[in-house]
Amino acid sequence: MTGRHGGAGVRGRLHRRLGRGDLTAVPEVRHALRDLLGKWPDPQEGGTADAADVAELLASELVTNALIHTDQGAVVTATVEDSRLHVEVQDFMAGLPVSDRPRADLGTSGRGLVLVESLADAWGVRSAQGVGKVVWFDLYAGAA
Repeated sequence: MTGRHGGAGVRGRLHRRLGRGDLTAVPEVRHALRDLLGKWPDPQEGGTADAADVAELLASELVTNALIHTDQGAVVTATVEDSRLHVEVQDFMAGLPVSDRPRADLGTSGRGLVLVESLADAWGVRSAQGVGKVVWFDLYAGAA
């Protein structure tokens, strides 16, 4: 396999369509991402064992947000290329997500994008081709 830019560093790709409101997809995505990552990042290459845990947490948050706040389901794509993990969650609803500091009276709600902002090496939101948006994040092996 070759990378997007012609490199030979692609280790794998995950692509899943998730049904509307199907929160059972959240642990399924976590497990599939863990399988994709395997031993990524390799501690001998400067990575830490916690990177895969962070990847699972952030992907879970984005998938949960997409499934709770939209009516059309979502698509999750994850690519491991060299020392970079890139995860995208696309939904099919107009409007951009709002990242507010969580309020104490909301319990555990409202923390997803705050976690992504805090833990991802890079993240963003863009309009999807057609309808909807894509929320994405990157993690780099050894970046901590």
